[in-house]
Amino acid sequence: MIGSLTELRLLIVDDNEANVALIERVLSQAGYTGVLSTDDAASVTGLCDAYRPDLVVLDLHMPGMTGFDVLGRLGERLQEPDSLPVLVLTADSTPDARRRALSLGARDFVTKPIDQLEFLLRIRNLLSARQLQLALKVRNDELDELVRVRTLEVEQARLESLAVLATVAEYHDYTTHHHTQRVGATAAQIAELLGLPAQFIDLIRQAAPLHDVGKVGIPDGILLKQGKLDDHERAVVMRHVEIGAKILEPARSPVLRAAAEIARTHHERWDGTGYLLGLAGEGIPLAGRITAVADVFDALTHERPYKRAWPVHDALREIASQAGRQFDPTVVEAFLQIKPRKLTDPPLEPETAAA
Repeated sequence: MIGSLTELRLLIVDDNEANVALIERVLSQAGYTGVLSTDDAASVTGLCDAYRPDLVVLDLHMPGMTGFDVLGRLGERLQEPDSLPVLVLTADSTPDARRRALSLGARDFVTKPIDQLEFLLRIRNLLSARQLQLALKVRNDELDELVRVRTLEVEQARLESLAVLATVAEYHDYTTHHHTQRVGATAAQIAELLGLPAQFIDLIRQAAPLHDVGKVGIPDGILLKQGKLDDHERAVVMRHVEIGAKILEPARSPVLRAAAEIARTHHERWDGTGYLLGLAGEGIPLAGRITAVADVFDALTHERPYKRAWPVHDALREIASQAGRQFDPTVVEAFLQIKPRKLTDPPLEPETAAA
């Protein structure tokens, strides 16, 4: 809350004790309560840091350090956004002195000996402008906080929407809960061990859970079939990568566009025998290569309608054996550095993970 003009803080800088006493008396009689004085020009910058005045009343001609020197030291404090106002007191009314002081950031002048009424009017005008400036800053800070809170709310809603979208495919496919979250968490761990940027790690953590969203377009009779699929049924299931990509590609969100790339490429193989595009090696996007390892490991270690869960050590051995064939060897090497406990721990709930 910004108080009245008379509550704003003033710093008087003048080496003449009589001048200081006069200024303090004039300001006190006008009701100003926050007045600090110094005859030491060298102490001004420190006093500005400690006292944080709203106006500096500065004598120009002082022994040792002049008012011009003080203005030079104040430097950035006289510029936006702080823009500390300085009222110069001077017996030097020459144009050169005025131009020099203005060029160094002074706002106004009072000529000595001071006219008390004129002095108070100039003080009031500068403090009125300062008061408006402070009020605007408070309002801007409030708006910034509102924007920050709203941004967090929008981001939270976006993350919740992604979690819901990923869960749609999971419940359509099989009854093992948290598969999508585990794949996202494992993919993020692999990316971190590969030394990838934090932005990529966060992106794949959010995008990888959507890798199988295209399975919403596969008939339940095929998707939930007990036992092996025939060639036709297998071809239908393979289409889930294309369906998922088409669902996600129209989005402008970086996460959803990354998810579209993962959906389309997480069944490609390092040796080029995967589907649907037949990509090979580094021609497969990195996010797809990482998600492929995370997805297969989780699928192996959890029960599905058509198979039992593999022991973790058997699944790790299988992943290792497919390095250079099904999987990128570098990605497998990073994956195998993850402690098995971290691969099998229940994933965090979406609310906690997004915090």
